[in-house]
Amino acid sequence: METHSHIHKHEVKGKNLGLSIILNLTITIAQAIGGWLSGSLALLSDALHNFSDVLTLIFSWIAHRLAHKKATQRATFGYKRAELIAAFVNAATLIIVAIFLIYGSIHRFFHPEKVVSETVIWLALLGIAVNGISAFALQKDAAHNLNMKSAYLHLFTDMMASVAVLAGGLLMKFFNWYWVDSVLSFGISIYLIIVGGKLLLESTQMLMLFTPKSIDIKSVTADIEAIAGIKTVHHVHVWSLNDDEHHLEAHIDCTHDISIQAFNQLLDQIEQLLLEKYNINHCTIQPEFRRHDSKETIVQD
Repeated sequence: METHSHIHKHEVKGKNLGLSIILNLTITIAQAIGGWLSGSLALLSDALHNFSDVLTLIFSWIAHRLAHKKATQRATFGYKRAELIAAFVNAATLIIVAIFLIYGSIHRFFHPEKVVSETVIWLALLGIAVNGISAFALQKDAAHNLNMKSAYLHLFTDMMASVAVLAGGLLMKFFNWYWVDSVLSFGISIYLIIVGGKLLLESTQMLMLFTPKSIDIKSVTADIEAIAGIKTVHHVHVWSLNDDEHHLEAHIDCTHDISIQAFNQLLDQIEQLLLEKYNINHCTIQPEFRRHDSKETIVQD
């Protein structure tokens, strides 16, 4: 039998994504032109990263819209996992962009070129402002949604990259340290790989239906088995459909041959326990009595 419980949750809205898309498209064009005119690889790197942000934000916006489509007979879960796919792709693009930037920064380090530092400084300031506003707009939603978190991380890392570019522009202006341009580009790239790698791992684990990190299956089964009338809990699966929905399915071996009405009372207790202690709001429980099957907690299907 399956039960569904719901608790009050933060409503993630995608309206700020549209504003962020426009702002980042503007700064991308400005930085690309400025980087080409000034000869700054760091500025061009930042422009490339910003362009990936634009694609990321568009993809995130589409995924957010899809996630709110109603379920159908063919798509019984709806499109709720679309945002997980978006998060996965966005994380992967962070890493891919970083690899290209590393290659370019190494080449430029051994072949330094003079850079028009004033252009770098002003466009870096513009990048800090635009990405700072965009990241701030998504910050609240990012704490509740992996898709929004991936978009937020793109914007936040771009803001930090612009801070690094600004520092480089100032060093080039006052000390003529043109080599710092490639060093900063390399540093930005390493940071992108670290941030993107963590997000890629998190989204991959959710797509692979791993048990959420916040849930200990041994603790869950022990708590359910502590309920009077339940002998053992086995064949357990726990996964996240998306950021808001945690699912559990399991077999329970009852101590007595009970009626469906009595089982419903057990089910109410299980449902309340899972919701209040583990934030599991969807559970499917198969009742058994003296059935000869594996009683292992985790069973290979």
